[in-house]
Amino acid sequence: MRKPVVDYRQFRFSKLTDPQFNHLLFLLGWVGYFSLYFLTENLIPVEQCHVVHNWLDDVIPFCEWFVIPYVFWYLLIVVTLLYFALYNPKGFKRFQLFIIITQVVAMAIYIIYPNMQDLRPDTFERDNVLTQVIGMIYSFDTDTNVCPSLHVAYSVGIASAWFKEKCVSKKWKAFVFISVILICMSTVFIKQHSIVDAYVAIPVCVLAEAIAYGGYWKNKLHKEAIKE
Repeated sequence: MRKPVVDYRQFRFSKLTDPQFNHLLFLLGWVGYFSLYFLTENLIPVEQCHVVHNWLDDVIPFCEWFVIPYVFWYLLIVVTLLYFALYNPKGFKRFQLFIIITQVVAMAIYIIYPNMQDLRPDTFERDNVLTQVIGMIYSFDTDTNVCPSLHVAYSVGIASAWFKEKCVSKKWKAFVFISVILICMSTVFIKQHSIVDAYVAIPVCVLAEAIAYGGYWKNKLHKEAIKE
């Protein structure tokens, strides 16, 4: 088992700004996000929200099995944060910067263009553990402020971070890739998002990638140019 590059046994809040631990400051982005999320959810009336819809939404069927990758997304975020916090603090900073950028852009859109979707089924055809979990998700995650989909944006960020990590196996990267594809699909199959929400998340991810990993791509292109 690899030895962590950061010894968190030495961590104290007074040392949060020390070079060894200052990457953890990027976690404050989550505090800002949840604060803005609470405000937008409670201060923007549903009546002011524009309904996001595409004809593909009517073609895509509801499938409760997709709640499995949808919920797995939460675990994948935690695993990603823990791994990079332990083994690659610089990668942790870049990944968190990617997340923060998507959060800021998404929140700006939610405020400027309040939106919602109207795709959730009134009742479930089947009553099982999966539909019960979806019902729970519906109860605490409203159908407002959905475009762009942060579920999709974070997933792209997770894949981007892992694909650049040299110290993990190709099998793990393949697992992450398949997981991310299924997670993105799950957002529309359990009717949490319109397909439009996924489309709009793409340019947001491109912006986040350019800012968070611009140096990585510049170095990569430079090395490729030298080889030629």
